[in-house]
Amino acid sequence: MNKRRVVVTGLGVVSCYGNDAQNFYQSLIEGKSGISPIQGFDCSEYPTRFAGQIHNFDSGEYIEKKQARRLDPYARYAIVAGKKALESAGLDQEALDRLNKEKAGVLIGSGMGGMEVFSNGVETLITKGFKRLTPFFVPYIITNIGGALLAIDLGFKGPNYSISTACATSNYCFYQAAEHIRRGDADLMICGGSEASIQPIGLAGFVAIGALSKNNEHPEQASRPWDKDRDGFVMGEGAGVLVLESLEHALARKAPIYAEYLGGSLTCDAYHMTDPDPEGRGVSLCIHNALKDAGISKDKINYVNAHATSTLVGDVAELKALKSAFGNHSNAIKINSTKSMIGHCLGAAGGLEAVATVQSIKHHKLHPNLNLDNPIEELSAFSPVGPEAEDFKITAAMSNSFGFGGHNSTIIFGPYHA
Repeated sequence: MNKRRVVVTGLGVVSCYGNDAQNFYQSLIEGKSGISPIQGFDCSEYPTRFAGQIHNFDSGEYIEKKQARRLDPYARYAIVAGKKALESAGLDQEALDRLNKEKAGVLIGSGMGGMEVFSNGVETLITKGFKRLTPFFVPYIITNIGGALLAIDLGFKGPNYSISTACATSNYCFYQAAEHIRRGDADLMICGGSEASIQPIGLAGFVAIGALSKNNEHPEQASRPWDKDRDGFVMGEGAGVLVLESLEHALARKAPIYAEYLGGSLTCDAYHMTDPDPEGRGVSLCIHNALKDAGISKDKINYVNAHATSTLVGDVAELKALKSAFGNHSNAIKINSTKSMIGHCLGAAGGLEAVATVQSIKHHKLHPNLNLDNPIEELSAFSPVGPEAEDFKITAAMSNSFGFGGHNSTIIFGPYHA
């Protein structure tokens, strides 16, 4: 069956660098670390006291003020990033009015949903009783409400739901949104992920797992993907959203085209609840299937934006999977980790990394890897980006995201050619 071509026409972010996709990319290119001591709550007794946190977030005119005060931050991030993506796609109010809203959808997921609202609600229940619980409690904790409220604001009546596959969430959303467009269910989809888990219960949960770096003395150096001295990941938060659109629809409205979505794949390790398969077999299968879906050979891939969280097992497992999938072509592949600068944004990670990948395709420049001072042996099979940005023309780019439960996701973008 002939698949409709899918292109990227809009980019939206909420990040530790701010809410502008171009500034986000420029900060990455300049090698700015977004990691800093946590503000907003007292974590002085926690063994980890830093993150890629968003400070002083203001949703501005994108959300009605009363609504913004009530919403969980993850939903606010989703709505703002979604509307920013529409702006970058050239969809002002006049253009939106011309859209067929029945063929426009929203697919923005979250790994953890409204954790602040949930935590505050539990405290209210314990200290004040059930009668004092807000009637917004249930709507504002569920993972689909950010995308649902965005669709209500826009009047988009096409496919609308959320996917929650932990840290693979955003890529799952991109894949499924593209499939809706390929099948003709939609002409345009706003898609990606949003997360706001840097608050007491979220931080405590990852501390309990033992997954976080404890480098409190030098937080900007704590996220160290592929470095021998890495000691865990650094939490981040925000939202990364794309506007995906059928090529014919984008051309008809003279939309900006940043890149083309070529294909993707979803698999499961079926191995362990939190640990990846140490040999990366599920990831290798995911990569093979993504290449097949994209209809390209492995030698077309010359850049990988890796999952690379800075964990002891995960970093190695991904490299083993990539080596298994690409063989001798591995040394021709440039590889970097956005998480070295902004931390691991959980369900939003793939969204922010997709924006970075698409920008790299458009601007022919790869952002650096921070804190890669003593590379692990497995990295020698590839061509990692150094501590400075590098000019590089991408032929096809792969972005990986993996989540607790063994969820694997790979998506592939390339330059748009008429």
